Amino acid sequence: MKTILIVVIIIMLFSIVGCQQVNDEIGSDASNNTGNGISVEANEEMNDVDIEYIFPHEGVEHEGTWLQWPHNNTYDGTLECYEPIWIEMTRGLVKGENVHLIVYDEESKERVKRVLEQEDIDMRKVDFYVFPTDDVWIRDNGPIFVYDKDGNLLIENWQFNGWGSKAPYEKDNMIPKLISEATGIEYVDIDMVMEGGALETDGNGTMISTLSCVNNDNRTKNFTLDEIEIYLTKYYGVTNFIWLEGVAGMDITDNHIDGMIKFLDDKTIIADSEFDLSPAEMKGWKDAKTLLNAKNVDGEPYEFIFLPSTKKEVVQVEGEWIKGSYMNFYVGNKVVLVPNYDDENDKVANGILQELYKDKEIIGIDVRDLFADGGMIHCVTQQQPISLND
Repeated sequence: MKTILIVVIIIMLFSIVGCQQVNDEIGSDASNNTGNGISVEANEEMNDVDIEYIFPHEGVEHEGTWLQWPHNNTYDGTLECYEPIWIEMTRGLVKGENVHLIVYDEESKERVKRVLEQEDIDMRKVDFYVFPTDDVWIRDNGPIFVYDKDGNLLIENWQFNGWGSKAPYEKDNMIPKLISEATGIEYVDIDMVMEGGALETDGNGTMISTLSCVNNDNRTKNFTLDEIEIYLTKYYGVTNFIWLEGVAGMDITDNHIDGMIKFLDDKTIIADSEFDLSPAEMKGWKDAKTLLNAKNVDGEPYEFIFLPSTKKEVVQVEGEWIKGSYMNFYVGNKVVLVPNYDDENDKVANGILQELYKDKEIIGIDVRDLFADGGMIHCVTQQQPISLND
């Protein structure tokens, strides 16, 4: 029954989104490519762009979740710091879906298998793929699973260049093709650098992202923003673009969106409490104004729910102690994995999310070691939706 419902939704999305190549309410900021809706310059070209693939919302039923298991082959000490997080993610996810673990080599495979068995994790839902990797951030370097017009599941192989050549990436850039070869899921090569964590979509044609990352010369030097939007329409099914300026150089990602907001659905946005501002307070912050005035494909303003930051500073980054964010959570079939920090606001954030995801178990995972290196749970997970045609 769920599969039939998803098929109906995909068909509706192709018809609804396909008819909405131009947003009815482009808005005064659109000509500058920073507001709600696609740019005026892009509209003529967009009329000729067919949506070939739909990237489903994270909340759609998963076949499984992909993780790249940490190792010490690139950075010393990574395994010891990160492995407890990966154990708890696996423990939670197997409650409702398969977990596909990418391990560096055969020796790693046998070791990780022993570790998980010692942790009494249900290994019937765990399988292993031996692919060498540079790092763990599969949200950015991994496969993007999409449906085509016939409901076939495919892998999109966007290019990954280590967030603008800031980190090793050659092994990670091979992961989508390797997964395709191992699983038999057909892949589509795309000649553009794009990271999964740079884009947040509502599953109904709207995307929020930051120009500081997506329209940065260290990724897309040879593409105009209009051309980037055309690619995202064709390969993600996006027609309604909400562009935040972001802050280039703020972190290794140049300000990924998945650390700031998440679509609960196509009517509601969950956002970091830094955006919980009055009209007067947002006057000097263009990104806040753009986000809080955003509209969906139907021209309706989004409702907002805000998550707090931690009460105290929880990790030290380049000599500065900073607070933790709860935004980078991951929605599985039966669980929601939430960054926690041994902070009193862990309970507050977990409680808010429990109210939003009443049918799922909220699992808080201490991510301080991961957060100190610039990421959290969403950054290291990648969902594979169910096949509709099996």
